[in-house]
Amino acid sequence: MTNPTPAPKPGPSTSAPKPGPRPGPGPRPSAGGPVPAVPVHHVAVGDPHRFGRIDDDGTVWLITAAGEREIGSWQAGTREEGLEHFSRKFADIATEVEILEERLAARSGDPRKTQTAASQILESLPTAQVIGDVDELTRRLTAIVSTADDVAEAAKSERNEQRAAAVARKEELAAEAETIGAEGTSWKAGGDRLRAILDEWKTIKGVDRKTDDALWKRFSKARDSFNRRRGAYFAELDRERAGARSRKEELIEQAEALSSSTDWGPTAGRYRDLLAEWKAAGRAPRDTDDALWARFKAAQDVFFAARNAVNAERDAEFDENAKAKLALLAEAEAAIDPAADLDAARRVFRTFRDKWEEIGKVPRDQMHALENRVRALEKALREAEDSEWTRTDPEAQARAAQFVERAEKLEEQAAKAAEAGKDRDAAKLREQAAQWREWAAAAQSALTDR
Repeated sequence: MTNPTPAPKPGPSTSAPKPGPRPGPGPRPSAGGPVPAVPVHHVAVGDPHRFGRIDDDGTVWLITAAGEREIGSWQAGTREEGLEHFSRKFADIATEVEILEERLAARSGDPRKTQTAASQILESLPTAQVIGDVDELTRRLTAIVSTADDVAEAAKSERNEQRAAAVARKEELAAEAETIGAEGTSWKAGGDRLRAILDEWKTIKGVDRKTDDALWKRFSKARDSFNRRRGAYFAELDRERAGARSRKEELIEQAEALSSSTDWGPTAGRYRDLLAEWKAAGRAPRDTDDALWARFKAAQDVFFAARNAVNAERDAEFDENAKAKLALLAEAEAAIDPAADLDAARRVFRTFRDKWEEIGKVPRDQMHALENRVRALEKALREAEDSEWTRTDPEAQARAAQFVERAEKLEEQAAKAAEAGKDRDAAKLREQAAQWREWAAAAQSALTDR
């Protein structure tokens, strides 16, 4: 018989938990089949008088379904204190069992180790110096031992499924990275996506080292390929932009050399050519392209500002010329009357034309209207001259006289035929004579009208 020392007062590590349920993690689901149910029993010591007693001589007895069993001796205090002491020792073991149940239900840790710990406690129960429901504790430990193997297999199956899913996802990410590395030309979007893949990659766990290393090599190789191609692209772009900068500096020199030219038309055309060459040169480096354009445009602005000033002065002069020509034209239109006096009209028009040419150019938008009015005066003179020529044309007068002469001869022949009794011939000759008379009248009318 043992004579235990008085039990310490209950504290955080020695007191039995208060009766009542507390939540604990249950078994996780498994895609490989149902997981064996592992019940979790929360520590409830209960009434120690149910499960044990202490005799007057201090002998301590444990009450089980199989009968009473002597477990020790209590001499350090009252009977109630002794029952409380052995009940706390039972609670300590029950707490260990609850922890094992929770661990197995949550599948935290190795189920085999949990099984071993439960077996050791189960083996110690027949000699344990505790007072409590040892039969129930035995059933709980037996359940842990009997279900641990199934839980271990379920956990292994779940780990395998999780590993397969992790491998599949990393293979997907590696394949996507390889596509970007081999074909991607959207440099910013491609770089952002590779960084996102890397971030996700770091979160994927459970892949064995050999497989993970092989997949990582694929991803790393794809990322390096993308970075090399991107670096080569931007290196070539830098070379092109350096060439564009050199070419644009040459164009600026030409533009600045032309800025003081007063050969307005050809120089403006040359500036158009320079602008086309500027666009064809491509972009210079970002930090210099805007400055180069400012220099090029400034040279153009100097030239076109000077040309615009000259054009403004010229336009003012042309406006005055237009006013002078309008006044001169109105005066000529009032004075020129070919029908009344053709010779006087000619003299006035010649004087008008000389003054017209002396005045000079007018704005382009007024040019056609003014010229149309001048051409109208010329047309009126030309028509009057043509009419005068027709009236005095000897050939036209001779033709009219010939028509009359021919009509008279036909009339004489008609008279002779009538005297001879040839009425039919006479009638025919008179018809011919009448036709020639009409032609003669028409020819004479034309001379008179003109």
